[in-house]
Amino acid sequence: MSTSATTLALTHEDLTTRTTRLFAERDASTVARERAALEESLVRLHLALADGIASRYAGRGLERDDLVQVARLGLLKAVHRFRIDRGVAFPAFASPTITGEVKRHFRDHGWAVRPPRRLQELHARVGPTSRDLEQRLHRPPSQEELALALEVEPAELERALEAASGFTALSFDHRPGDDAPSLEQQLPAEDDGIGHVEDRVALRAAISSLTARERYVVSLRFDEDLTQSQIAQRLGVSQMQVSRILTKLLAHLREELEPVATLVPEAAPAAVVPVRRPVPADLPDVAPAPRAA
Repeated sequence: MSTSATTLALTHEDLTTRTTRLFAERDASTVARERAALEESLVRLHLALADGIASRYAGRGLERDDLVQVARLGLLKAVHRFRIDRGVAFPAFASPTITGEVKRHFRDHGWAVRPPRRLQELHARVGPTSRDLEQRLHRPPSQEELALALEVEPAELERALEAASGFTALSFDHRPGDDAPSLEQQLPAEDDGIGHVEDRVALRAAISSLTARERYVVSLRFDEDLTQSQIAQRLGVSQMQVSRILTKLLAHLREELEPVATLVPEAAPAAVVPVRRPVPADLPDVAPAPRAA
Protein backbone atom coordinates (compact mmCIF):
# COMPACT_ATOMS: atom_id res chain seq x y z
CA MET A 1 0.00 0.00 0.00
CA SER A 2 1.34 3.47 -0.91
CA THR A 3 2.19 6.10 1.69
CA SER A 4 -0.75 8.28 0.63
CA ALA A 5 -3.16 5.34 0.77
CA THR A 6 -1.84 4.36 4.19
CA THR A 7 -2.31 7.92 5.43
CA LEU A 8 -5.87 8.03 4.10
CA ALA A 9 -6.61 4.73 5.84
CA LEU A 10 -5.57 6.15 9.22
CA THR A 11 -8.25 7.71 11.37
CA HIS A 12 -7.58 11.09 12.93
CA GLU A 13 -7.02 9.40 16.27
CA ASP A 14 -4.61 6.87 14.76
CA LEU A 15 -2.71 9.63 12.97
CA THR A 16 -2.40 11.65 16.17
CA THR A 17 -1.26 8.63 18.18
CA ARG A 18 1.30 7.58 15.59
CA THR A 19 2.59 11.13 15.21
CA THR A 20 3.06 11.51 18.97
CA ARG A 21 4.86 8.18 19.20
CA LEU A 22 7.25 8.98 16.35
CA PHE A 23 8.11 12.40 17.80
CA ALA A 24 8.70 10.85 21.23
CA GLU A 25 11.04 8.29 19.69
CA ARG A 26 12.81 11.01 17.72
CA ASP A 27 13.34 13.18 20.80
CA ALA A 28 14.59 10.22 22.85
CA SER A 29 17.08 9.06 20.22
CA THR A 30 20.71 10.18 20.26
CA VAL A 31 21.62 8.47 16.98
CA ALA A 32 21.57 10.91 14.07
CA ARG A 33 20.67 8.30 11.46
CA GLU A 34 17.79 7.00 13.59
CA ARG A 35 16.47 10.51 14.21
CA ALA A 36 16.61 11.24 10.47
CA ALA A 37 14.70 8.04 9.69
CA LEU A 38 12.00 8.91 12.22
CA GLU A 39 11.66 12.42 10.80
CA GLU A 40 11.35 10.97 7.31
CA SER A 41 8.51 8.77 8.56
CA LEU A 42 6.82 11.82 10.06
CA VAL A 43 7.12 13.73 6.80
CA ARG A 44 5.61 10.84 4.84
CA LEU A 45 2.83 10.57 7.37
CA HIS A 46 1.83 14.20 6.83
CA LEU A 47 2.38 14.64 3.09
CA ALA A 48 -1.35 15.14 2.59
CA LEU A 49 -1.19 18.24 4.81
CA ALA A 50 1.59 19.80 2.73
CA ASP A 51 0.07 18.83 -0.60
CA GLY A 52 -3.30 20.21 0.45
CA ILE A 53 -1.80 23.59 1.30
CA ALA A 54 0.09 23.63 -2.01
CA SER A 55 -3.16 22.93 -3.88
CA ARG A 56 -4.76 26.04 -2.40
CA TYR A 57 -2.18 28.16 -4.21
CA ALA A 58 -2.27 26.28 -7.53
CA GLY A 59 -3.44 28.10 -10.66
CA ARG A 60 -1.89 31.42 -9.66
CA GLY A 61 0.95 31.51 -12.16
CA LEU A 62 3.44 29.04 -10.67
CA GLU A 63 3.77 25.33 -11.42
CA ARG A 64 1.84 23.10 -9.02
CA ASP A 65 4.72 20.60 -8.80
CA ASP A 66 7.01 23.41 -7.64
CA LEU A 67 4.49 24.47 -5.02
CA VAL A 68 4.20 20.88 -3.76
CA GLN A 69 7.98 20.62 -3.37
CA VAL A 70 8.12 23.94 -1.54
CA ALA A 71 5.26 22.91 0.75
CA ARG A 72 6.99 19.62 1.54
CA LEU A 73 10.15 21.53 2.38
CA GLY A 74 8.08 23.56 4.82
CA LEU A 75 6.73 20.32 6.27
CA LEU A 76 10.27 19.03 6.78
CA LYS A 77 11.24 22.26 8.55
CA ALA A 78 8.20 21.95 10.80
CA VAL A 79 9.13 18.38 11.69
CA HIS A 80 12.66 19.52 12.60
CA ARG A 81 11.35 22.28 14.87
CA PHE A 82 8.43 20.53 16.56
CA ARG A 83 8.61 19.34 20.16
CA ILE A 84 5.84 17.29 21.76
CA ASP A 85 6.05 19.33 24.99
CA ARG A 86 4.75 22.41 23.14
CA GLY A 87 1.19 21.45 24.01
CA VAL A 88 -0.08 21.90 20.45
CA ALA A 89 -1.04 19.38 17.78
CA PHE A 90 1.54 18.96 15.04
CA PRO A 91 -0.79 19.90 12.12
CA ALA A 92 -1.67 23.17 13.87
CA PHE A 93 2.03 23.86 14.39
CA ALA A 94 3.09 22.85 10.88
CA SER A 95 0.43 24.61 8.82
CA PRO A 96 1.76 28.18 9.34
CA THR A 97 5.31 27.02 8.53
CA ILE A 98 4.21 25.30 5.33
CA THR A 99 2.02 28.21 4.28
CA GLY A 100 4.85 30.63 4.98
CA GLU A 101 7.22 28.69 2.73
CA VAL A 102 4.70 28.71 -0.12
CA LYS A 103 4.03 32.43 0.25
CA ARG A 104 7.76 33.14 0.37
CA HIS A 105 8.15 31.18 -2.87
CA PHE A 106 5.53 33.42 -4.47
CA ARG A 107 7.34 36.51 -3.24
CA ASP A 108 10.64 35.28 -4.68
CA HIS A 109 9.37 33.82 -7.94
CA GLY A 110 6.06 35.51 -8.63
CA TRP A 111 5.46 39.22 -8.68
CA ALA A 112 8.35 41.17 -10.20
CA VAL A 113 6.85 44.39 -8.83
CA ARG A 114 4.52 43.67 -5.94
CA PRO A 115 1.18 45.48 -6.20
CA PRO A 116 -1.02 46.13 -3.16
CA ARG A 117 -2.23 42.99 -1.40
CA ARG A 118 -5.88 43.64 -2.34
CA LEU A 119 -4.93 43.62 -6.04
CA GLN A 120 -2.91 40.43 -5.60
CA GLU A 121 -5.87 38.76 -3.91
CA LEU A 122 -8.26 40.00 -6.59
CA HIS A 123 -5.96 38.76 -9.35
CA ALA A 124 -5.79 35.34 -7.69
CA ARG A 125 -9.60 35.10 -8.00
CA VAL A 126 -9.73 36.15 -11.64
CA GLY A 127 -8.63 32.85 -13.19
CA PRO A 128 -11.01 30.50 -11.32
CA THR A 129 -13.93 32.92 -11.67
CA SER A 130 -13.30 33.44 -15.38
CA ARG A 131 -13.17 29.69 -16.00
CA ASP A 132 -16.40 29.18 -14.05
CA LEU A 133 -18.17 31.91 -16.03
CA GLU A 134 -16.91 30.56 -19.34
CA GLN A 135 -18.27 27.13 -18.45
CA ARG A 136 -21.68 28.56 -17.54
CA LEU A 137 -21.92 31.05 -20.40
CA HIS A 138 -20.34 28.74 -23.00
CA ARG A 139 -18.12 31.64 -24.05
CA PRO A 140 -15.38 33.78 -22.52
CA PRO A 141 -16.88 36.39 -20.16
CA SER A 142 -16.56 40.08 -20.83
CA GLN A 143 -14.62 42.22 -18.40
CA GLU A 144 -17.88 43.72 -17.14
CA GLU A 145 -19.33 40.24 -16.48
CA LEU A 146 -16.15 39.21 -14.72
CA ALA A 147 -16.19 42.32 -12.53
CA LEU A 148 -19.83 41.68 -11.63
CA ALA A 149 -19.07 38.08 -10.65
CA LEU A 150 -16.11 39.22 -8.55
CA GLU A 151 -18.27 41.94 -6.96
CA VAL A 152 -15.80 44.71 -7.80
CA GLU A 153 -15.92 47.80 -9.97
CA PRO A 154 -14.62 47.32 -13.54
CA ALA A 155 -11.94 49.93 -12.83
CA GLU A 156 -10.72 47.94 -9.83
CA LEU A 157 -10.55 44.78 -11.94
CA GLU A 158 -8.62 46.68 -14.60
CA ARG A 159 -6.09 47.81 -11.98
CA ALA A 160 -5.63 44.23 -10.80
CA LEU A 161 -5.12 43.02 -14.36
CA GLU A 162 -2.70 45.86 -15.04
CA ALA A 163 -0.72 44.96 -11.92
CA ALA A 164 -0.63 41.35 -13.10
CA SER A 165 1.41 42.33 -16.13
CA GLY A 166 4.56 41.86 -14.09
CA PHE A 167 3.57 38.49 -12.64
CA THR A 168 3.89 35.67 -15.18
CA ALA A 169 7.20 35.06 -16.91
CA LEU A 170 7.31 33.87 -20.51
CA SER A 171 10.57 32.73 -22.04
CA PHE A 172 11.64 34.64 -25.14
CA ASP A 173 12.07 31.38 -27.05
CA HIS A 174 9.02 29.70 -25.47
CA ARG A 175 7.12 27.47 -27.89
CA PRO A 176 3.74 26.33 -26.56
CA GLY A 177 3.10 23.91 -29.43
CA ASP A 178 5.28 21.85 -31.73
CA ASP A 179 4.27 23.88 -34.78
CA ALA A 180 3.87 27.23 -33.07
CA PRO A 181 6.45 29.91 -33.90
CA SER A 182 8.18 31.36 -30.87
CA LEU A 183 8.24 35.06 -30.13
CA GLU A 184 11.91 35.01 -31.10
CA GLN A 185 11.04 33.58 -34.53
CA GLN A 186 8.50 36.36 -35.07
CA LEU A 187 11.16 39.01 -34.47
CA PRO A 188 14.05 39.83 -36.81
CA ALA A 189 16.60 37.08 -37.38
CA GLU A 190 20.32 37.51 -37.92
CA ASP A 191 19.97 37.35 -41.69
CA ASP A 192 17.52 40.25 -41.53
CA GLY A 193 20.53 42.45 -40.81
CA ILE A 194 19.53 42.93 -37.20
CA GLY A 195 21.66 40.22 -35.62
CA HIS A 196 20.96 38.65 -32.26
CA VAL A 197 18.35 40.55 -30.25
CA GLU A 198 17.97 38.30 -27.23
CA ASP A 199 19.50 40.70 -24.78
CA ARG A 200 17.53 40.41 -21.56
CA VAL A 201 17.37 44.07 -20.62
CA ALA A 202 16.54 45.26 -24.13
CA LEU A 203 13.70 42.78 -24.49
CA ARG A 204 12.25 43.67 -21.11
CA ALA A 205 12.29 47.32 -22.10
CA ALA A 206 10.63 46.59 -25.46
CA ILE A 207 7.82 44.58 -23.86
CA SER A 208 7.34 47.09 -21.06
CA SER A 209 6.81 49.82 -23.66
CA LEU A 210 3.60 48.06 -24.71
CA THR A 211 0.30 48.86 -23.06
CA ALA A 212 -1.42 46.34 -20.81
CA ARG A 213 -3.81 45.41 -23.63
CA GLU A 214 -0.93 44.95 -26.06
CA ARG A 215 0.90 42.69 -23.63
CA TYR A 216 -2.30 40.71 -23.25
CA VAL A 217 -2.46 40.09 -27.00
CA VAL A 218 1.17 38.94 -26.96
CA SER A 219 0.31 36.61 -24.08
CA LEU A 220 -2.66 35.10 -25.90
CA ARG A 221 -0.61 34.45 -29.02
CA PHE A 222 2.68 33.24 -27.59
CA ASP A 223 1.85 32.11 -24.06
CA GLU A 224 -1.57 30.50 -24.51
CA ASP A 225 -0.80 29.53 -28.13
CA LEU A 226 -4.16 30.74 -29.46
CA THR A 227 -4.76 31.15 -33.17
CA GLN A 228 -5.79 34.51 -34.58
CA SER A 229 -9.38 33.26 -34.84
CA GLN A 230 -9.36 32.15 -31.21
CA ILE A 231 -7.92 35.47 -30.10
CA ALA A 232 -10.59 37.27 -32.11
CA GLN A 233 -13.30 35.21 -30.40
CA ARG A 234 -11.76 35.85 -26.98
CA LEU A 235 -11.62 39.59 -27.55
CA GLY A 236 -14.82 40.06 -29.54
CA VAL A 237 -13.19 41.46 -32.67
CA SER A 238 -12.63 40.17 -36.20
CA GLN A 239 -9.78 37.90 -37.21
CA MET A 240 -8.60 40.59 -39.62
CA GLN A 241 -8.34 43.08 -36.75
CA VAL A 242 -6.27 40.61 -34.75
CA SER A 243 -3.98 40.08 -37.74
CA ARG A 244 -3.41 43.82 -38.07
CA ILE A 245 -2.86 44.18 -34.33
CA LEU A 246 -0.24 41.42 -34.22
CA THR A 247 1.52 42.81 -37.29
CA LYS A 248 1.76 46.25 -35.69
CA LEU A 249 2.88 44.83 -32.35
CA LEU A 250 5.67 42.78 -33.90
CA ALA A 251 6.73 45.72 -36.05
CA HIS A 252 6.90 47.85 -32.92
CA LEU A 253 9.03 45.26 -31.12
CA ARG A 254 11.37 45.08 -34.11
CA GLU A 255 11.64 48.87 -34.05
CA GLU A 256 12.39 48.90 -30.32
CA LEU A 257 15.01 46.15 -30.57
CA GLU A 258 16.68 47.24 -33.80
CA PRO A 259 19.01 49.84 -32.24
CA VAL A 260 20.27 47.20 -29.80
CA ALA A 261 21.44 44.85 -32.53
CA THR A 262 24.69 46.68 -33.13
CA LEU A 263 25.43 46.60 -29.38
CA VAL A 264 25.04 42.84 -28.94
CA PRO A 265 27.97 40.96 -30.54
CA GLU A 266 26.92 37.54 -29.31
CA ALA A 267 23.64 35.86 -28.47
CA ALA A 268 22.61 36.54 -24.91
CA PRO A 269 20.74 34.05 -22.73
CA ALA A 270 17.03 33.66 -23.46
CA ALA A 271 15.24 36.57 -21.91
CA VAL A 272 12.30 36.52 -19.59
CA VAL A 273 9.40 38.56 -20.89
CA PRO A 274 6.76 39.96 -18.56
CA VAL A 275 3.32 39.17 -19.92
CA ARG A 276 -0.16 38.84 -18.50
CA ARG A 277 -3.33 36.88 -19.04
CA PRO A 278 -6.22 39.16 -18.11
CA VAL A 279 -9.32 39.83 -20.14
CA PRO A 280 -8.83 43.22 -21.81
CA ALA A 281 -11.39 45.93 -22.32
CA ASP A 282 -12.22 47.25 -25.79
CA LEU A 283 -9.47 46.13 -28.14
CA PRO A 284 -9.72 48.10 -31.40
CA ASP A 285 -7.38 50.74 -29.98
CA VAL A 286 -4.85 48.13 -28.86
CA ALA A 287 -2.39 48.68 -31.66
CA PRO A 288 0.69 50.73 -30.71
CA ALA A 289 0.46 54.42 -31.31
CA PRO A 290 2.82 55.76 -33.99
CA ARG A 291 6.26 56.50 -32.59
CA ALA A 292 7.99 59.73 -33.34
CA ALA A 293 11.04 59.34 -35.52
